[in-house]
Amino acid sequence: MSERSKATLQALFVTFLWSTSWIFIKFGLKEIPALTFAGLRYTIASFVLLIWIMRQKSIGEYTRLKSVDFYLIVVYGILFISLTQGAQFLGLSYMPSVHVSLFLNLSPLVVLVLGRIFLKEKLNSKQWIGLFIFVGGIALYFYPFSDLIQYQTGMIVMTFGLIFNASATVYGRFVNQRLTLPTIHLTALSMGVGGVILLVVGFATQGWVEFTLSNWLIVLWLAVVNTALAFNLWNKSLKVLSALSANLINNTMLIQIALLSWLLLNETLTVVEWIAVALVAVGVAWVQLFRLKVKV
Repeated sequence: MSERSKATLQALFVTFLWSTSWIFIKFGLKEIPALTFAGLRYTIASFVLLIWIMRQKSIGEYTRLKSVDFYLIVVYGILFISLTQGAQFLGLSYMPSVHVSLFLNLSPLVVLVLGRIFLKEKLNSKQWIGLFIFVGGIALYFYPFSDLIQYQTGMIVMTFGLIFNASATVYGRFVNQRLTLPTIHLTALSMGVGGVILLVVGFATQGWVEFTLSNWLIVLWLAVVNTALAFNLWNKSLKVLSALSANLINNTMLIQIALLSWLLLNETLTVVEWIAVALVAVGVAWVQLFRLKVKV
């Protein structure tokens, strides 16, 4: 098997792990408060990543950072972990997994708007076709829109989550361009900041619950395997795969989440909804097949 084939299979395995996270979260939310749950996951994952960094004897990378760089990382942690992941966990406590997944897949639209404003990025004609397919799939899935009234709270939460996620994507590009810090170091630190904030807010607003053994196993699995380990495996894959290939593989999560939710959570989908999910996946992939035109 070629190195590229191994990297592709490894990346697909990581997306499978990330997709199963949604199932574990739905089970855990039956007993664990959403924000506390998210805070524990990312705080523990950050701790595991920092241990990995120390074992690699690369902790000294942090000494090269200036004070302003730490501020940038803190803001990134708040935006990407505290706000985005906090909203996702809350959203999953109010809505079916596929609804939340589709909502987050609207992020490319917001990213394009923000990228056009702040990064001078412009869509080409072929990408507009992909966006049309993408929006059509979203509209088809949620039609008739009156059915969404029962998920009003979740919709409000995920609207903010969508904005936070798209903003974190654009801001993350800026931070990665500005800092020469390795990705794992940036992730470990920002994840720790965001996770601790989620824990504090969770304790203050939702209180603490007595954790059962199964609850702790879910939290630890999500933190160690589906976050820390998966992140390292994904980074190794990126050393071989192109950014486009990685993005296309990542897009398979939408289908995976829909299938897992159907099989394990009894979140049934109609034929029309399956077609809509497929259209969304095709639309996102189409947009990514063509590079953005950048206005200099």
